[in-house]
Amino acid sequence: MKFIDPHIHMSARTTDDYEAMARAGVVAVIEPAFWVGQPRTRAASFQDYFASLVGWERFRAAQFGVQHYCAIGLNAKEANNDRLAAEVLELLPLFLFKERVVAVGEIGFDEISALEEKYFRAQLELAREHGMLVLIHTPHRDKKAGTLRSMEICEEHGLAPSRVIVDHNNEETVAEVLRRGYWAAFTIYPKTKMGNERMVEVLRRYGPERIIVDSSSDWGVSDPLAVPKTATLMLERGLPAAHVEAACYGNALAAYGQSGQMRAQDWSEPQPLDQSRLFEGNSVLRGQEPRIEDPRVIR
Repeated sequence: MKFIDPHIHMSARTTDDYEAMARAGVVAVIEPAFWVGQPRTRAASFQDYFASLVGWERFRAAQFGVQHYCAIGLNAKEANNDRLAAEVLELLPLFLFKERVVAVGEIGFDEISALEEKYFRAQLELAREHGMLVLIHTPHRDKKAGTLRSMEICEEHGLAPSRVIVDHNNEETVAEVLRRGYWAAFTIYPKTKMGNERMVEVLRRYGPERIIVDSSSDWGVSDPLAVPKTATLMLERGLPAAHVEAACYGNALAAYGQSGQMRAQDWSEPQPLDQSRLFEGNSVLRGQEPRIEDPRVIR
C-alpha cells in the first residue's frame, strides 16, 4: 500500500526520517508553512523559510524517492504581531504561485483573537482571488468553537467547502465538518490531538468519504511514520482495505490534486535517483556512497 502524509513539517525532521518513510511506503508529503518554536522577528526570516519549502526540502525529499509539496501561509500563532504579519502578507504572492505549492496554509486560529481573524480573512481572500485551495489549522483550545468559526468565515468569503481542508479534527468536530462538505483531516500525535486507535474508530463510524490521515510531525514529540502505522492498525482491526487506502492515500490526492500541482504520475512513473546531485552546492550525504539508480534501465 502507498501512503501520502499530507501534513508534515519536514524542515524540523532529519534526513533519516525521509529514508524511513520511503521504506514504509510514503510516496509523497505536503509541508505546510509553520512556526519554528519561537517567534520570528523579521519578515526576512519568513522569506528564507518559504524559499526552503519550495527549494531545499523538495530536493532533500527527492533524494530518497519521496515527492515533496508545500502550502504557503502565515500561521495563526504568528498572526498576533500585527506589524510583522502585515509584512509577511506582502511576501506571500512571491511564493504562492511557485511549482508544487498546493494550498494557502496552514492558516486559521490559535487563540481565536481579533488579529488572527484579520489575517485569516486576508489569506482567504488571496486564496479566493487566485483559485487556490486552503488548509485550515484548528485551535487546540476551544477546538469546536474555533472549527465552527473557521468554516463560517470561509463561507462568508465564498469559498467552496470542497476546496478547503480542515485539519486537526477530533470526535467533537468531525460530524459538522463532513456535514458542511469540507475535507476532514486528522493528526495522529502520540499524546495530543488524535491517537491512532481513536482514528480507527472514527473511520469505522464515518466511513472513508473526505477523511484524511496525517502526522503533522514536527520538532516536538511526534512520529513521521504515523500514517503507515495507523493504516496497519486499521487493517488489523478489520477495516476494509479500500477505506484505509482512501483515508491514508487517495483522499489526500483527490483533495490536493485539485490544485493542479500534485499528480499520481509524479511518483507512479519511474524516476531516476541520483544522490550525487547537489542543491546550491550542498549534499544530503555526509561521506556515504551516493545511491544512483534509474528504474527505467533494465539491467
